[in-house]
Amino acid sequence: MARMDTTRPAKVINAYTSFFASEPREPDILGLFQSVAATVPAYQRFLAAAGVDPAAVRTMADFQRLPFTTKDTYQRRYPLPQLCRDGRLDGCDMIALSSGSSGTPTIWPRDLGDELHIADRFEQVFRDGFDAADVSTLAVVCFPLGTWVGGLFTTACVRHLAAKGYRITVAAPGNNKAEILRVVPELAPHFDQVVLLGYPPFIKDVIDSGTWSWPIRMVFAGEVFSEEWRDLVAQRAGVTDPVRHMASLYGTADAGVLGNETPQSVSIRRFLAGRPDLARELFGDSRLPTLAQYDPASRYFECVDGTLLFSGDNGVPLVRYHIADEGGLVSHPDLMDFCSRNGFTPVPGPSSPFVFVFGRSLFTVSFFGANIYPENVTVGLEQPGISDWVTGRFVLETYEDSDRDRRLRVTVEQASDAADPYVIAASIHSQLLRLNSEFANYVPAGRQLPEVVLRPAGDPEYFPAGVKHRYTRG
Repeated sequence: MARMDTTRPAKVINAYTSFFASEPREPDILGLFQSVAATVPAYQRFLAAAGVDPAAVRTMADFQRLPFTTKDTYQRRYPLPQLCRDGRLDGCDMIALSSGSSGTPTIWPRDLGDELHIADRFEQVFRDGFDAADVSTLAVVCFPLGTWVGGLFTTACVRHLAAKGYRITVAAPGNNKAEILRVVPELAPHFDQVVLLGYPPFIKDVIDSGTWSWPIRMVFAGEVFSEEWRDLVAQRAGVTDPVRHMASLYGTADAGVLGNETPQSVSIRRFLAGRPDLARELFGDSRLPTLAQYDPASRYFECVDGTLLFSGDNGVPLVRYHIADEGGLVSHPDLMDFCSRNGFTPVPGPSSPFVFVFGRSLFTVSFFGANIYPENVTVGLEQPGISDWVTGRFVLETYEDSDRDRRLRVTVEQASDAADPYVIAASIHSQLLRLNSEFANYVPAGRQLPEVVLRPAGDPEYFPAGVKHRYTRG
């Protein structure tokens, strides 16, 4: 007969003790590998199938020869309990689901210790950007609540910060805009600042729908956005310091938050937004990625062929997990040197390394051989005047017209009846030419102007409520 796990209370107490003490940790990726190889049945079978003897993995060079794990080759191939330590699903105390943006939703078990690791990333944002150690703070969780990872995970992590002593009180209305607009005016007068945490388009919609007479801070996740977007939302919310008071998280259901923007990384990104030539030199792409900093002792990154791998301990420990995000890594000294050589001094910040993330290659549209990215279109919608007409959500797709010619179409969610599709198309076209050299050089001039179709907010076909938005269609 199964009995209570009498070892768990000691593990939880140790995890909290370490979290409260803010004890720094050194990366031990070989130790993580050996631990996972010794305790996780699925990984043992995965290594055996690949002909890998764990005892032979002694150096980083050995580690870097290990096969990648992916959802298809690892997580979906083995029974869920076998992916957990000692083959025990009941060793975890919470279940999260991926968004399903790339297919069927995936189950990711976790435990309280996982949340405490991730709470460090929230702590960096709330401490260094929002001064929440000294300023009374209402944290309003606007991510969807339920089995999807964003809402409950964020709520737990921010509550851990409150338990640590930060002056934070949490309200969790989720992605219910009416409830957010009801709760915030009732509670905000009792606090020095209000932090809204949610997906960028939803937070913008909330800001556009309310009146904001209190100091507002924002935490985002899930999407890359432009610095024009940051400035626009800051202006509408009355945020006077978007470098410190607006931060994006690089997060995933697979392993929580992998990295986070800091005032230092935001200041660098804003510099590069005005110098696309330098951004292309640094990142190797015309797009401006999310630029975050990360703790290699918590999430160890590698970059292979322009895509990211990471290793980290979780309810399902992951070793050399290929998350399929396009991006890369830059050491702190290298990026500071790059900025210095180009006449820019970043805001002071932590000395941790940088990860830059474009997103996943499946979220692109190919048109005349040019890869067109949602990020390019977004900037066109964020121009003065046009941003008042639209919510920021759109769908990018190509189609064949009656003559079988390929056409580029952008279906835009409108926020105003004054929206002019021709002016919007011209703005998108202008930004595509400026930001995307493939588009400018590959697409014939007569085919470059996109067709813009306006749809009402919440259109069930293109912009259904309660579903993570997809910016492209195949």
